[in-house]
Amino acid sequence: MVNPILVEVTRGERVESFHRGAYALVDAEGKLVAAAGDVDWPIFPRSAVKLLQAIPLVETGAAARYGLDDGDLALACASHSGEPAHVSRAGAMLAKAGLDKEALECGSHWPGEADVARDMVRRGETPCPLHNNCSGKHAGFLLAAVHRGEETAGYVGPNHPVQLRAKAVIEDLTGHSLNVDVCGTDGCSIPTYAAPLRDFALAFAKIASGRGVEPQRAEAGQALMRACMAEPFEMSGTGRACMAMMEAAPGKVFVKTGAEGVFCGALPELGLGFALKIDDGARRASEALAAAVLAQALEGGDAGLAEAFSGMARRSVENWRGTRTGEIRTVLPAD
Repeated sequence: MVNPILVEVTRGERVESFHRGAYALVDAEGKLVAAAGDVDWPIFPRSAVKLLQAIPLVETGAAARYGLDDGDLALACASHSGEPAHVSRAGAMLAKAGLDKEALECGSHWPGEADVARDMVRRGETPCPLHNNCSGKHAGFLLAAVHRGEETAGYVGPNHPVQLRAKAVIEDLTGHSLNVDVCGTDGCSIPTYAAPLRDFALAFAKIASGRGVEPQRAEAGQALMRACMAEPFEMSGTGRACMAMMEAAPGKVFVKTGAEGVFCGALPELGLGFALKIDDGARRASEALAAAVLAQALEGGDAGLAEAFSGMARRSVENWRGTRTGEIRTVLPAD
């Protein structure tokens, strides 16, 4: 099956580029509320499922033991920009368990926020693992390991208890066994597992609604979701799409981006979850499509919010002089 064109990029009045993809918007029973493309094709969700990977941090009691607040929980679900507040919070989380940045096995990269990276260069600084966009998630992994009395070295390995717990959560919520044949290695060195797109949407619908999932697991997932919605900067960063979408609808929308054109999210009040994948991995397309899916989910309900997200799904493209040259727009199929 060839996925449909879901996002177009114009120059003048003509379409210059386009992006194919698929998305699924589902309820907690797995019913498709809206969809396009091959929703049964297995995808690697990448960072879009960090909330699911963080559930054991709460379930094990580690979050309570170390007194993690909403900002900490949001950072544990984050693909942050490596801004000073992110770096400081990740370090503080590690310190709660007597650890420091040397315990992190996520690797180092420059902050995603360009101004922060430039300032570091001017000061002659180089990035450390705390600047990695996944440092909050890894801090959460380490806190759970210390809480359980587990060896911290090698916590990124597929057979370490930390990763086995994360995998078990995703298996439970998607309904799929995640074996070595669907396992890859993510950018931050932990395992990532492929499963059908619609089943990642289902996982978020279950958490959002509390249906089809054990109460303790639902409570843990909902606590993380509330934290992310309350502290979107901590799980994203300045000017980022996740932050903008959650700030547009406080407490009503959860979204999380992932590499290679993936987005997952939920609308807690509606008990719906969604997942999408852009075939060519383009972020400009995944961000526009995520906003369009949210607008579609809100149609017939909150007209004002639906209109706001429709606006986010269509944005102007400008050249270096600020001249409008075209637009990025979504082209969802008609119902």
